[in-house]
Parts: sequence; structure tokens; C-alpha cells
Amino acid sequence: MSLPACPKCNESFTYEEGHLYICPMCFHEWDKQDQEAAEEALITRDANGNQLNDGDDVTVIQDLKMGKDVIKQGAKAKSIRILEVPVDGHDIQGRIDGFGTLYLKSSVVKK
Repeated sequence: MSLPACPKCNESFTYEEGHLYICPMCFHEWDKQDQEAAEEALITRDANGNQLNDGDDVTVIQDLKMGKDVIKQGAKAKSIRILEVPVDGHDIQGRIDGFGTLYLKSSVVKK
């Protein structure tokens, strides 16, 4: 089992002591439960709670207004990419026929 890198200085010299992880480089201490919660928060999920991965195809679950145009419910977004840094709350990027590549929120799609 590999231990996580320090969330403060990003060094990989972490060691365990009881229920804590400790970084000897910056002396940061954090709880194992905090680490598990942080890892869970990094997972992108669709409207139904399914985990999304790069390359997945998803379906839009509601009509989305795009200026004068509307992306209809049921439209397919192909080969999505999970964004490491969300853009205005949009956490995935996918290609929809007729619209091109768009940023989408994972809460309005399903796998």
C-alpha cells in the first residue's frame, strides 16, 4: 500500500502514526478519514451517482439553453474528458453533434 503525498507540500515521504499521516518535510499532520474524504471528493459523478471517467459517453438529462439554441434532453456527449480545474462550475468536456466541444456540468448528464 502506498501512502498519499502530503497535501500541503506534495512531498511523498509521508508516514503513518496511529490514525494520522505525517509529513516529515513540512510537519503537516492529517487524519486518515480526512484523506479518504478528499479522495472521494475528487471523483466526478453523474446525476445518478455513477462515477464518470475520461472517454465515457453520456446523455444529457434536461434541455440546456445555449444562447438561441437548445441542447435537447437525450443528446449524446461523446468521449468526455474530466476537467481537473472546473470552468465556471462545469466539470466535464464533451462533443455533442451539431454543437461541437462544450463544457458541461456532471449534474445534468447520466452515463
